[in-house]
Amino acid sequence: MAIQNPYKFLAPRPGSRYKQLFLRERKIRAEVLYRATVGPEPRTGQEVAGDFGVPLEAVQEAIDYCTRNQALLDQERRAVLDDIHSRGLVKPWPAPAN
Repeated sequence: MAIQNPYKFLAPRPGSRYKQLFLRERKIRAEVLYRATVGPEPRTGQEVAGDFGVPLEAVQEAIDYCTRNQALLDQERRAVLDDIHSRGLVKPWPAPAN
């Protein structure tokens, strides 16, 4: 039985390692839109929609989806960071020149 997707603009991306939803027919994760609306310099939904060339409703859906699925997003972020660390891709910052 397939899981119902209540979103008009968001859908799973076949072949992606991410379980979170993406904008339909775009390679943009819902979290990317959501993250642009929070943090030290949050943008409005309208600004984010303009930045990405998507309808405001798509940004609103991404915000709704991400706030409802925070545990999944946290898990996926941890997995990416673990992969980066396991491959030795994290390097210390160089010391500043005197």
